[in-house]
Amino acid sequence: MDGLAELRDRLRAVVAQRMITDPAHDLAHLDRVWVNARAIADAQTDRTVLLAACYLHDLVNLPKNDPDRHLASRRSAEESEPVLRELGLSDAQIAATRHAIEAHSFSANIPPETPEARILRDADRLDALGAIGIARNFSVSGALGRTLYDPADPFASHRPLDDLHYSIDHWKVKLLALPDDMLTQAGRQIAQQRVRRMIRFLTEFAEEIGSPLPDSWTRPNPTR
Repeated sequence: MDGLAELRDRLRAVVAQRMITDPAHDLAHLDRVWVNARAIADAQTDRTVLLAACYLHDLVNLPKNDPDRHLASRRSAEESEPVLRELGLSDAQIAATRHAIEAHSFSANIPPETPEARILRDADRLDALGAIGIARNFSVSGALGRTLYDPADPFASHRPLDDLHYSIDHWKVKLLALPDDMLTQAGRQIAQQRVRRMIRFLTEFAEEIGSPLPDSWTRPNPTR
């Protein structure tokens, strides 16, 4: 197998040609997931498997409102196999990469069973947090035609949360709780740092729209 730098270049060439992108799932997203994964990985990690999984996990990318969204990671794993064989990965590495890809998805509900799968899942979810997470959330919401917030009740104090219509609601429905869902200690620590940045943004956002931010939005969920 070639060195990781050459493998990364070859993987980037593959996904640049084949990957269907949306505002939050493009080549830059894959680059960031690899950065996150390297920050979490330890000496026992198979970095070839991890690198391949990072760059092929969104090979089949379905929109968030697609009814088959939960199948995207399985399809990505299937389509990754001929790519992995062409790149020279062993049968064991291909199986490990496929599992990591299948298990990374929130909607697929497949438990990650290997270190590489757990790292990929954390690394992918970290990209939904922090400054990049804020930008991605608003970009995707705009592409789907969702409203920034409910002007009558911006922080859902007197209504059910509804992230299908309001972008800010998605923060409370999912994003601010992601640190609790991390599977690695390093991933959890990075997630907590990024959520603190998001809460600072929310505090200023609330001030600018003249609506107090409820205390329940300012306290990160306790770690498990």
